[in-house]
Amino acid sequence: MWLITRTGFFSVVCKPGDKVSGVLTIRARVRSDLDALRENYLQSLGEIHENAGTDYRFRAKARREEVEKAIAKMVHDIDYDNFKNEVAKKQSKYRARIYSEIWNVLFDLQED
Repeated sequence: MWLITRTGFFSVVCKPGDKVSGVLTIRARVRSDLDALRENYLQSLGEIHENAGTDYRFRAKARREEVEKAIAKMVHDIDYDNFKNEVAKKQSKYRARIYSEIWNVLFDLQED
């Protein structure tokens, strides 16, 4: 699952062995996104590992139940009426521009 939030951009997956361990792997392209996730929503996020040779340079694991709670808290905290403007305030205008580019590409999915 991709999560594009005012905290950052994440890919949440269940890697081999995660299900047995009861964890999910949270991946990010930017380390500060995982740091912000930990600080604001998921204090139990495990150690952040870096590997420049993968499609997501940064990753960490967390208990599935804690990830569920963190996502629910993100939803609970929505208090803005325009996501891109909120991203510009919380992260940067640069990040808001990147997210706008994603929005534009996904707009093509919408039927006429």
